[in-house]
This record gives sequence, C-alpha cells and structure tokens, in this order.
Amino acid sequence: MNTLPDTVEITRDLVARPSVSSPDPHHDQPNRSVVERIAEFAEAVGFHVELQPLPGDARKANLIATLGDGPGGLVLSGHSDTVPFDASGWATDPFELVEREGRLHGLGAVDMKGFFGAALHAASRFSAGQLREPLILLATADEESSMDGARALLDAGRPTARRAIIGEPTGLSPVRMHKGILMESLRIEGRSGHSSDPSLGKSAMEAMHRAIACILELRAELQAEHVDDAFAVPVPTLNLGRIEGGDSPNRICASCALTYDVRPLPGMDLDVVRERVRERVRQELGNEGVKLVFDSLVPGVPAFETPADAELVRAAEELTGNPSRAVMFCTEAPFFVEMGMETLVCGAGAIDVAHQPDEYTSAPGIDAATELYASLIHRFCVAS
Repeated sequence: MNTLPDTVEITRDLVARPSVSSPDPHHDQPNRSVVERIAEFAEAVGFHVELQPLPGDARKANLIATLGDGPGGLVLSGHSDTVPFDASGWATDPFELVEREGRLHGLGAVDMKGFFGAALHAASRFSAGQLREPLILLATADEESSMDGARALLDAGRPTARRAIIGEPTGLSPVRMHKGILMESLRIEGRSGHSSDPSLGKSAMEAMHRAIACILELRAELQAEHVDDAFAVPVPTLNLGRIEGGDSPNRICASCALTYDVRPLPGMDLDVVRERVRERVRQELGNEGVKLVFDSLVPGVPAFETPADAELVRAAEELTGNPSRAVMFCTEAPFFVEMGMETLVCGAGAIDVAHQPDEYTSAPGIDAATELYASLIHRFCVAS
C-alpha cells in the first residue's frame, strides 16, 4: 500500500532541507538531512536502505535503497545536492516550494529534488515479490561540485545492475550522449621589477598573453579534428574563464593565473586533451625563463554515450514518443557506464531553468515522470 505523501509534498519536504554543494567551503553544506529523509520515504514502501558516507567527509553520504534482490536490476538515480544561490535574485524563499501560475518554484525543485517524488511513487506500485530483477534507488552527494558521490559508488563497485536512469531534467526526452568537462588552471611565475626597464624582470602577464594565443590555436585544431552533429554545438569547446595577475601599473607582473574549461565530445580522452593543452604551452614558453604551474581544479568527467540501439534507449523512445538526443551539460552517467550499466538520462522539467533564480518544476511534469519510471520498472524488473 502507498504510504507516501504526494509527489509535490515530497518535493516540498526535500526543497526545505538545504544541501548546497560547492568547492567553496563558505557555501558548502551537508546533504545528510536530504538523503536521510529520502531513506525514510523509501523504507515506507519496502526498500532496504543504506547510507554510504563519503570518504573523508562524514557530513556527506549517498543513499543506496534496494527493492527486491538477485542479479541485474534497474537503477533510478538522482543527486541530492543543489548549487549555491543568491537569495536577492529570488522572488520567493529558495527553501520554500511555492506554486505560481502552475509552476513549483524552489531551489533544487527541478535539479533535482522533484525527481525523488516521481521515482518513489513509481516504485511504490511494486512489491519486492513482484520483481524478477531488483530496483535500486540512489541519491548521490556533491554532483554539483566534485561528483564525489558518484566517484565513491564507482570505487565501491556499487550498485551492480544492468541498467540505469539518471533523472536529470530533459523534458522527458531520452538523452544518450553528453559532453564531458575538464576544469583546469595555469599559473605563470615570472619576476617582478621596475616597469621603466623591462630587463629588470620577467613579465608573467606577457607570457600569459602568449600562452592564451597558443591555447586558442589548439582549440581551433581540436574543433577541426572532432565534430559530432548530434550536438547543438557540434565541436569541443574551450572557455577562458578567469584571469588574474599583477598588482600595479609600474611593476612588472610577477605572477598571472588563468582558469579554463574544456568540454570534450564522446570518444575524446580526458588525459590526452589535458596533456595536449599543457604541452602546447610548454612548447611556447619552456625556454622563456618563467615557471609554469598546471593544476586540475576538479577531477574531470568524461563524455557519455550509450548506443542508439541499446534496449533501454529504444524502450524510453517508445514510451515517451521522443527520439533520443545529445546534450551539452554533464551528469553522473559516465560513472554508471564505467560500472557496466546501460545508461540513459531522462527526467521532468527543463535544464534551462536549473541553476537560476526562481528555478521551477511542475506537478504535471513530475506525474509524467512517475508514469514513465513505473513503465520502465515494469518492463525491466517485472515483465518476463
């Protein structure tokens, strides 16, 4: 028997529990309240639940909830964290789910706390005894920052299943491909000196000017080498995000730092791309008397692709009436692929309103996702 609150009330409950994740410790928060509440809902409909603390941070945990047992199975997965926010940009309290003109506004409403109401209600239609393969519900930590929750699952080799649905907002269009991401930094250390005589120093800023020029040349080469028309932007991108250097107009700049990101296409190796950028800069500046310091701001996330003829892709296309497609934002899908699962991204709502003030989802969207997930559970966990 379904003992759950309705999907909107579940979303309201989870939105009210702050769970911001950020590389900046001033913004970063625990996610325990959210995953513990999802665990209570899951237990109420028969799941066996387990919390997996993140290594080195007991404030953070993944939820692994299992209904049924045996080999194979279907994973329904969402992340429990949100991005930081600026309350001054919101018309309402970000931690209160507010309905206006058919929209449910709240931080994480679409990305992706509303997913859990849909997944739980879909699961509540089935008992463990009905399932020939298990159903696994996951709530991960830190997807919006380091993806350490997904990395912890991968390191533990859990869960084991045949297939996985990541419930990120796609307008219920099946997504079988997305780009990856590298977030990198370059710091150039030169030597300060009086600006009246360039020979007294070594300008890190001028060296960075040359470094940027050769990085942009490499970007053009990568875009000529790799094209996939399935993407709205069919080439890998490289964005120069932030530059900082120097302290006074009359001093030769001693230090200059640049951050940049790369969004590789499926088939591009992260380590190869990272090293190509670094090697190009070394070739340009290696004999110039400056020190080059490269770093990765966060571990990279590879691009994701599931074959168009995969059974899960065909089933989702049939059930939604939408063809599968590619998107340019990242998800945890590559980690599930690495664990050997046929993986798809599909959820209610639009990614366009995620990470924005007045983020929203809708009750009809959540209900449509519930029906889709219930149909997929029946097909892959129940039907013979």
